[in-house]
Amino acid sequence: MSKRPNFLLIVADDLGFSDLGAFGGEIATPHLDALANAGLRLTDFHAASACSPTRAMLLTGTDHHLAGIGAMAEFSDETIRKNPGYEGHLNQRVVSLAELLRDAGYHTLISGKWHLGRTPETTAAARGFERAFVLEGAAHNHYGWSPDVPPHKMPRLLHAVEGTYRDGLELLTELPKDFYSSDAFTDRLLEYLGERPADDERPFFAYLPFSAPHFPLQAPDELINKYKGRYNGGPDVLREQRLERLKALGLIPQDVEAHPVVADTPNWHELDEAGRQQSARAMEVYAAMVERLDWNVGRVVEHLRATGELDNTVVLFLSDNGAEGAALEALPIVGKRAQRFIGQHYDNSLENVGRANSYVWYGPRWAQAATAPSRQFKLFTSQGGIRVPAFITWPGLKLQGVISHEFATVMDIVPTLLELAGTGHPGTSYRGREVLPIRGRSLLAYLQGETAQPHTQEETTGWELFRARAVRQGQWKALYIPKPDGPGRWQLYDLKRDPGEIHDLADKEPERLKGLVQQWQRYVDETGVLDFSFGGRLLRELARGIVRLFTRQPRTL
Repeated sequence: MSKRPNFLLIVADDLGFSDLGAFGGEIATPHLDALANAGLRLTDFHAASACSPTRAMLLTGTDHHLAGIGAMAEFSDETIRKNPGYEGHLNQRVVSLAELLRDAGYHTLISGKWHLGRTPETTAAARGFERAFVLEGAAHNHYGWSPDVPPHKMPRLLHAVEGTYRDGLELLTELPKDFYSSDAFTDRLLEYLGERPADDERPFFAYLPFSAPHFPLQAPDELINKYKGRYNGGPDVLREQRLERLKALGLIPQDVEAHPVVADTPNWHELDEAGRQQSARAMEVYAAMVERLDWNVGRVVEHLRATGELDNTVVLFLSDNGAEGAALEALPIVGKRAQRFIGQHYDNSLENVGRANSYVWYGPRWAQAATAPSRQFKLFTSQGGIRVPAFITWPGLKLQGVISHEFATVMDIVPTLLELAGTGHPGTSYRGREVLPIRGRSLLAYLQGETAQPHTQEETTGWELFRARAVRQGQWKALYIPKPDGPGRWQLYDLKRDPGEIHDLADKEPERLKGLVQQWQRYVDETGVLDFSFGGRLLRELARGIVRLFTRQPRTL
């Protein structure tokens, strides 16, 4: 590139690994497919196991336990938030990518889901974004509609407009009547891109984090109708179709052994006809949401092409975690209240599912059609929760049209973009305050074909959220899923031979497992992971219940 590149960073919310056509899916995603196929598709790219932890890592280049999202803010209180790294928002111990690029002369823009702070001091406009339109919380109705109920009377997983969206520093109390999240976020980003003065030669950093396809599943009728009947075979049939397509594309090995589906919600053949119709309809709406997201990406690409900026723009795309497998109907405490509220204030009749006043999700079986061959899904530190679809493309990329099976993480994005921008991280001091260095590694040498691997085989990476743990070194991974959702002990997997995490080698390779667990402890010491086992009743109960709260998994795996 003859001049510093623009950056377009696109994040999908809870997108499954094989949802895009370029990653094995049947959903119509031509715009993302074209970008992915022209660039470098990453099949071993890793995020955190949930939304806000990933976003913290994505924007800081360091671990979320250091950046302030050690636990998700929605499921913590002052007892937890008093601990460093668990503040529930992006803290002052880290510097955001937007701050660094702004200081380096970039025009910094965000339109979409923030999820890293809900006050004027912690919102996106306070962390380096010059222009910001954001959904501050975890989720919201995708349309500009919410029940006529005071916000404080809404169940935890449902959200009123008030206190949810922010335009710059201004908290919004209503949205336009034609609001639809993916369209609105794209409209605003296009507005920001278009309003730059003609004589402003600054490159831009545009961050477009969609809130789709996170539940509630909602999409325009005409798109939903395109998929009518497509999923009548059920999630097991879709899973096999996706696996065959992944093999055909060279994204997974031909002899891969997929992890068995883990769910205690009814199987397809156990549902009555009405239940199957309702479930298939949810998946139809989900597919429509993904297609609409793709259409909006196409709008941005076309704008950049029309303005002559596409050839100087690095485009990165990823999902923030594995597919969302929540069985919300099974939620203890929250679930009963939420279901009762939905029954009173929403219309989930079959013909209305997907519209503004419906509220549905698709559950663990459809999610595992998307995460296969990996084990489990969002909120688990198994591969289904942390391995995500990702790609990077720009005309100067050496590895064009290539599929990479090399390990990388979301923390690598900050150092990569900083190097491309010709700037760097300040290290341990920023604007008079002490800050933490980055933990990610720049991928640029790998992207330019100068190195064979972005990470060495000796490097280790750790994960933790609500006591679910993992640590990886090369092809080896130690995994700990707490009871009752797992065995409550460390398991060992050779991901090169067993990407589905099926064959536990803990007994056969005890010394290797011991070494990895020692590396896990080193990760804990470096990042300040709290030990929920000894943290008091609240911390223990939170950690014990959070994964089961969202997944309703059987007690043995």
